[in-house]
Formats: sequence, C-alpha cells, structure tokens
Amino acid sequence: MGATPSTPVVTTAARQHNLGSAAADSPVMTIPPANLGVAPELSLRYDPEQLAKQYRGRWDLVVRRLFQLITPFLGLLAWVFWDRWRGVELKNRPKHAARLREILTELGPTAIKIGQALSTRPDLVSPLFLEELAKLQDELPPFENAIAFALIESEIGKPIDKIFREISPEPIAAASLGQVYQAYLHSGEKVAVKVQRPDLIGRISLDMYIVRSLAAWAKRTFRRIRSDLVGIVDEFAGRLYEEMDYTQEGRNAERFLALYRHPSIYAPKIYWEYTRTKVLTMEWIDGIKLTQVDKIAAAGLDGRHLIEIGVNCSLKQLLENGFFHADPHPGNLLAMYDGRLAYIDFGMMSTIAPHQRYGLIKAIVHLVNRDFAGLAQDYVDLEFLDPDTDLTPIIPALEAVFAEAMGKSVSELNFKSITDRLSGVMYDFPFRVPAYYALIIRSLLTLEGIAIGLDPNFKVLSVAYPYVAQRLLTDPAPELRVSLRELLFNQGQLRWNRLENLLRNAVNSEDFDLQGSLEKAVDFIFSERGAFLRERLVDVLFSSSGSQGGSDGLAHLQRLWELLSSNPSFQPLQLLPIVAKVAAKPEAQQLGRQLASRWLQRSAARLIRDLLLPDTEKPSSPSSLNGRGGIPGPATSASTAQLPLPA
Repeated sequence: MGATPSTPVVTTAARQHNLGSAAADSPVMTIPPANLGVAPELSLRYDPEQLAKQYRGRWDLVVRRLFQLITPFLGLLAWVFWDRWRGVELKNRPKHAARLREILTELGPTAIKIGQALSTRPDLVSPLFLEELAKLQDELPPFENAIAFALIESEIGKPIDKIFREISPEPIAAASLGQVYQAYLHSGEKVAVKVQRPDLIGRISLDMYIVRSLAAWAKRTFRRIRSDLVGIVDEFAGRLYEEMDYTQEGRNAERFLALYRHPSIYAPKIYWEYTRTKVLTMEWIDGIKLTQVDKIAAAGLDGRHLIEIGVNCSLKQLLENGFFHADPHPGNLLAMYDGRLAYIDFGMMSTIAPHQRYGLIKAIVHLVNRDFAGLAQDYVDLEFLDPDTDLTPIIPALEAVFAEAMGKSVSELNFKSITDRLSGVMYDFPFRVPAYYALIIRSLLTLEGIAIGLDPNFKVLSVAYPYVAQRLLTDPAPELRVSLRELLFNQGQLRWNRLENLLRNAVNSEDFDLQGSLEKAVDFIFSERGAFLRERLVDVLFSSSGSQGGSDGLAHLQRLWELLSSNPSFQPLQLLPIVAKVAAKPEAQQLGRQLASRWLQRSAARLIRDLLLPDTEKPSSPSSLNGRGGIPGPATSASTAQLPLPA
C-alpha cells in the first residue's frame, strides 16, 4: 500500500490475457500444493483440542510434514559445521543467513511468520541474521494471478470486471498470508485488495499442531525452560488464525481508528461491500516506509517526529486502552506525504487486561523508587512468577540488573539494553514469560529498532516517560493513585523534586491537558480518596521537614507555579471557576482554616523570636534547622538518591 501513484494498472478488459499468462510468468511458492488433510469446513477459530483430534493418528501427514520441516535445517546445520571445520564459517555466514531465509520461505506461511517474529528479536538473533530475516517482510514470492482473481470472484460473488474498473497486472506486494493488488472501484476510489494464499488454513493448521507438540515435548524434556512455551504457541496461533479472517482485520482497523483517532494518526477505510473472509478491500494509502530514511528526508518529512508519534500511539495502545498492534514491522507503518503516520495492517492485534496495564506502570514506579522488593512482587502480580516463589534471591538479582540504570537518567537508557539485562535474570530464576508480554516486547523492540534507524540517538524511554508522567498525574484509577502516592511520598514526607520532575515531563506530553489535569487534581485532593494529601498538606507547606534539603514548602510551590506559567496553554484566569468550585466544598473550607491557623502561629512565633531573642541567639538561617526541635538534618536523605527523572 506504500507504492507510488504511478503503479501500472490494467483495465478489466485486459484481464483474460493476464489470467492466461500468470501461470507461466509468476513465481510461486515451492511448497507442494497437495491437500494436507484438513476438511474444507475447518473453523478459523484456533482450537488446539480440535487440531489434536484432527491430526492424532494421521501419522502419514504428520511425519511427512515433520520431515519437510526438519530436513532443510539439518542440511543447514551440517553446512555450518563443515565450514567451521574448514575454518571458513565466518566468511560464509552471510550465505548461511541467506539460506535460512530461503528455508523459511520454502516451508510456507507458518515458518515465514515465525521468521518475521525472530526478525524483531535482536536479543535472540545476531545482526547479520536479523538483516536477512527482515527481508521476509517484503521479498516473498507471490502465487498465481489466475488463482487470486478466481478467489476474488468466488468470495465476492461477482465477475471481477463488475467489482473493479481497473486492477494491477501483478501483485504490488506479497506477504506470508496473502498478496496485495492496487485497483480502482467503479466509483473512482483507489483501493488495495488483499487476497489470501490458497489452502492457507490447511497448511497453518498442520504446522501449528506440530509446533505445539514440539513445544510441549521441549517443556517436558528441558527443565531449564521455564517460559510457558505452549502458552506462547497458543497465543501466536490464535493471532495467526485471526489474521486469516480478513473480516476480523477490517473490524480491527475500524476499532483502532476509533480508539486512537488523532490528527497525526491514520488508518485506511474498509470497503465492506468488497470484503470477505479471504478478500479485504481497503483504501489505498500513498506513503513511505519508515525504513526509507532518504525518501522521508527528500519528501521534507521529520522522521524523528514521526517515530515520536508512533511511540506515543504505542503507549496509548499498551497502557491506556489495552488494544495494541502486535506486528508493527517496517512494512506496516507508512509516513504519509502530509506528515501523518499511517498503520496499514491490522491482522495481528492483541489485548492487555487493565490489571496488567496498571501493573506495568506500577513496576515503572517501583523501578524509579529503587524498590526492588516491590518490583519482584510486581512480577508475581503480572504472572511472571508463581505466588509461592521465594523472592529472597530474586530481589538482589534485580538490583544488580538495574544497578547501571540507577546511575543514568531515563533519557540515556534504551529499551533493548534493559530487556537484554533482564533476560539473564529470567533465565536463571523460575520466571516464565506470559504470552501477552512476549507480544508487547516484540512490539516495543520493533518500534525502537525502527526509531534507531531514523535517528541513532533516539531513546524510546526518553519519549515515553512524559506520557507515563501525565498518566500518573491525571488518571483517576485507584491503582495509579496508589502508585503516585508511592512515588511522591517517603515516610510521610513529600519529595518535591519528584513532583516537579513529573509535572515538567507531563507538560512535554502532547496529550497533556493542563486545565483538565488541574481540575482532576483539585477534585481528587478534596475527595475521600485525597484525604491523605489534605492531612499532609499543612505540614508540607509550613514545616521545613516536609521538604527535601530543608527548603521551605512555599518556595517549592512558587517553583511549581513558575513551571505552570511557562506552559503556553496555561491561563490563570481559567482557574477562577475551579477556585469557586473548591471554595464551596466543606473539605476545602476546613483545609483553609487549618492553613490560616498554621500561618498565624508561624507569624506569631517569628514575631516573638524577633522581639525577645538577641541577634546573636537567632539561627543564621531557618533552613539550617529541620522542623523538629532544631535538630540539624542532612542536606539530602538517602531516599532521594533515586533514578534521575528526565528534566
């Protein structure tokens, strides 16, 4: 869908010629087209028990396919060992990588999808093999046009010249599950037509039965494998089956656009009249792949801004709505010529439950606070560890993993470096990676890889933290209110630097609604859930011990006001309705009386001190005393030596 408008098309009058020559001219997949024993009525819903019934006892089919799967890999392994023995392995490694790609292509859609997943895992695959596997996303052999056009007619129920005014003579792109043509409807709209590969369900069903069986065998045989391999396979297979239902992809596209509608985000329109299970007709989008850096620059587009749009959209998907794009590889993201970012493939989508979303944010807070005991418990809550797991040895291991990170600001970290270090701990201890987490990691690593291609200095976490900050400050969810409290308070003391940094980062988020956030903050403070804040607010404002470094809380408030005033969207007069609303609340009136009383007490104490104490007996600076009997306190408590928040 990223082709230029000059893509050749043919009128349907010329269709017969194209159908007749397609078989001779078009390359096809090298898999034998024999029926693999799957009944035509097999459901598109993935059901491992049904697959087991389908293939249990069909040893002829299973053994033959297993032989097809294993034999080429054994040949590649023998080649590698032979080259190693001859001392030329390093020299021939590019050839080995190319052969691996060829094997995956020859083995069919399932193997191609697995290869595509591996192409986004730099923690598992070397750069040379990554580069070769990335070609699986773009350079796949198409199947015959005659078969594709016949399938379109069969699915839609009309002759192809009644559906399209024109259609391209060859596929514009060929993917693992189907291929795409450019066409024009009779009403004039330019569309992309995705057509599914023949016998796709049969091939994938048999492969998934074999892969699932191998995963169960490996889990039973190798005790060091703690990840839920069968669960990961089932999650992968479930998404793969959804991808084979193009009507589901159309619904995904419409849901995605409804949830993430934004001036900078676009998704194609679905033409339901010409969409069926195996044929998808959607709006054609002219654009540039995000990996084509030179073309993006030549078009006058800001590549870094585009990837920032993608990062923020991904964060909303993962942490806000829980409906996320699980396959954001470079072929699925386009830079439109008007500066928008377009998503064009919605076959592989996934969901993350609310408790998992809040759990991820909670883990970020515990990491910032260096609360590794809390972080270890987060892994239990997120289903990485069994509830009865002994966390005692895991806590120092996590601390060792993040020791280097604690000395850096968030803007200096990259997501891959953290996941690489964490993978070692997960291997040494009884962690198991939940299926949903594997898809999240794949999505974020892919996005970071694309980002680094556009800007080598790009740090996903640096762009992501403002979003997390504004969520903590504005989301009324009880789970996030607890996380905010943990972040801002230490043993009842407000950590002003955290509040200032959170606010500074939040205002950098393009979705930060300052006025709305202030209204939510005021509503929360004077609600039942905000009682703990009201209880501490008087001490925080009028006690030196309520602030870090011995500086007065009122001075911190002044800095917060200056920070708010620096925001272009901040209009002080707009606070008047909020003030009027607050003034009517009994909680606000009580707080006002407490603040006035404390201010009078403080003023009276200062007046008495000035009148009765000689100058030589007066303390040199109020900040030299903490608020408890004048006992000198340290300039910075140990609790403040946290992971620096980005300024």
